[in-house]
Amino acid sequence: METVNTTERLSRLRELMKKYSVDVYVVPSEDSHQSEYIAPCDARREFICGFSGSAGTAVITLDKAALATDGRYFNQAEKELDSNWELLKQGLQDVPTWQEWTADQSEGGKTVGVDPTVITASDARKLADKIKKKGGAELKSVKENLVDAVWGDAKPARPDENVKVLGLEFAGKGYKEKLEDLRKDLEKRKSAGFVISMLDETAWLYNLRGNDIPYNPVFFSYAVVTQDAATLYVNDSKLTGDVKQHLGDFVKIRPYDSIFDDVTALSDAVARTNGDGGSREAKKFLLSNKASWALNQSLGGQDKVEEVRSPIGDAKAAKNETELEGMRACHIRDGAALSEYFAWLEDQLVSKGARLDEVDAAEKLESIRSKHKHFVGLSFPTISSTGPNAAVIHYKPERGSCSVIDPKAIYLCDSGAQYLDGTTDTTRTLHFAEPTDMERKAYTLVLKGNIALERAKFPKGTSGFALDTLARQFLWAEGLDYRHGTGHGVGSYLNVHEGPIGIGTRVQYSEVSLAVGNVISDEPGYYEDGNFGIRIENIIMVKEVDTNHKFGDKPYLGFEHVTMTPMCRKLIDVSLLTKAEKEWLNSYNEEILEKTSSYFEGDSLTKVWLERECQPY
Repeated sequence: METVNTTERLSRLRELMKKYSVDVYVVPSEDSHQSEYIAPCDARREFICGFSGSAGTAVITLDKAALATDGRYFNQAEKELDSNWELLKQGLQDVPTWQEWTADQSEGGKTVGVDPTVITASDARKLADKIKKKGGAELKSVKENLVDAVWGDAKPARPDENVKVLGLEFAGKGYKEKLEDLRKDLEKRKSAGFVISMLDETAWLYNLRGNDIPYNPVFFSYAVVTQDAATLYVNDSKLTGDVKQHLGDFVKIRPYDSIFDDVTALSDAVARTNGDGGSREAKKFLLSNKASWALNQSLGGQDKVEEVRSPIGDAKAAKNETELEGMRACHIRDGAALSEYFAWLEDQLVSKGARLDEVDAAEKLESIRSKHKHFVGLSFPTISSTGPNAAVIHYKPERGSCSVIDPKAIYLCDSGAQYLDGTTDTTRTLHFAEPTDMERKAYTLVLKGNIALERAKFPKGTSGFALDTLARQFLWAEGLDYRHGTGHGVGSYLNVHEGPIGIGTRVQYSEVSLAVGNVISDEPGYYEDGNFGIRIENIIMVKEVDTNHKFGDKPYLGFEHVTMTPMCRKLIDVSLLTKAEKEWLNSYNEEILEKTSSYFEGDSLTKVWLERECQPY
């Protein structure tokens, strides 16, 4: 993590702001599809401010600049921002949100500008309201992205990777059946059609995958589905013969950039039909509440659009049996890879006294994973962190500037992979020497929370918002906590962070209940800045469970874990565990041995390590 000098970039941006009569300019992190992870060509916020984390918003005035981000990135942002920037630590008391800070800067009739393709329509409306209340002039849609203009020829080219077909043996359901399900939903809603903007949604709907964004098997595309047509907006150069044969005549292909003109024409055609319909109820297009302001404007704005939580997002989050079985299978292979890696790392650091830095270790883990069946690549950059770096929640080690792993300090590894049959994400925290009492206590409190969440049983209709305290309760009892969510949805050979479900304190997690087939992470943690960090993450899947009673005649749900690598024995204070927690650990370790031991025939190093870590408590 290095500081970038942004003085010249800000100076050039401010000249453009004056040219476009903009007093305040907003630069979100997201691309035109509201992607969390983005292609290098869309990393505008990182370019203008130097902060490389995945979440945050930059706001620039003619004489100030601020970067707002959440608790996962406070440490990182403080190290990467130069003196031109003020850090707005979101979620802390008395710290304004980036919207409030922006509105404050607009006082006195100043104009705020933003590229309408990189902000959602709802966010644009809320920001416009705040600006108006503060006496600002307006929120202006600036169709030329001003950061792109500053970036110029140095900006990376847009990826143009080939799209691939995902076979039915992995998808579990054909795209024609998915289209049929979607159309039934559209009919119930009396909708004119659905305009799809999220990249993982078009990939899932058509059983296609791509390689346009690092770590996410998606491709730049839009889609429109009506009762009588399905159109995929993607550049033809990306489509192989296999893809065209897969889609056949059922899906019309249009150029990626033609989406805005096409939906305007579609909306106008529907408006004419509505006008001829007499008393018939006027139909509107459905648009995801995560779609861009630009797409909303192209459809005619609020009067012609119904913004909804995406029905495709809901369907995608409830995995079918093929996808669930794929998750089980890929996590066994992935767990075996992690166990082999941890055994190797301990041997190198302790027995051989090797000097390894964080990147060396991460690259070794990737090489071990890559030899397993159906491996495609990583699902996010590996967080390989030693000592104080483990306290940086989304730490990314860089070659040449990362730390050498200290065998006498905490080591945190958060990593995952993309396999054709699923996506993995696992965090383990280890110690190779003698942990302090506080490290052992903190680790055990985090472990207790991890176990408590997984063992929960709850009525259908319960949200992740309601379950969050189960993972935090033991930390809270000691006056401790962590500044990140407890769980996120996980895609099936798709994005490692997948909505709409999650476990945490975000308001949106209260709006969506957990359902059978959801795949989600369970990852409480604890961090001491400048000292150490602890996180334990398993992937769990929602299933229906048996209970003695069924209050209100509701089904009851629970979780099934699929992650298959052990916890760190050295960091567990067994005196803090209950009998039930020890029984859970013993059962979990037996399952790991049963499912992964066959991978270590002829590998005595890993086998000995695994058997030691899985001893009964």
